[in-house]
Amino acid sequence: MARAIGKVAKRARVSAVLDRKLPAQLYAKAREAAANAYAPYSGFAVGAAVETSDGRIFAGANMENASYGLTMCAEIGALQAASSAGALKKIRRMVIVGGPIAGTTGPPQAAAPCGRCRQLIAEAAAVGNHDIEVWFADLDGRAVQRRPISELLPDAFGPANLA
Repeated sequence: MARAIGKVAKRARVSAVLDRKLPAQLYAKAREAAANAYAPYSGFAVGAAVETSDGRIFAGANMENASYGLTMCAEIGALQAASSAGALKKIRRMVIVGGPIAGTTGPPQAAAPCGRCRQLIAEAAAVGNHDIEVWFADLDGRAVQRRPISELLPDAFGPANLA
């Protein structure tokens, strides 16, 4: 297991050619977090980092569990860290990186947030009364995409639906 995580850490240090608009510091924090992912069952490491309007960065890594339903996504860790610091309303953008710990032989694929995470990001956007820019990539930064959460989850259920 430690050897597998070491592979992620080594790949996280690889210099990646990225979209020049990609927030480099935020991307680096997400890659750092992915190197600490606990993913013994899927072998798929994910790291996420959010940035607030005042420049603070909060990161998280996925944490799997033998009882699969209790697994926590990296995005949840980053959102929870920001929320715990009283900064949920201030989140402006997020970077998510993920991929197989052992590497991949196929074409690179950006690790988009799952439906549950999209809903949580949309809630943060609703609470903050602004859209959140979401970047997602593979571990090596070869496949990178960017979309606002309003596009990733159109017509999201949120606080306004409960009013």
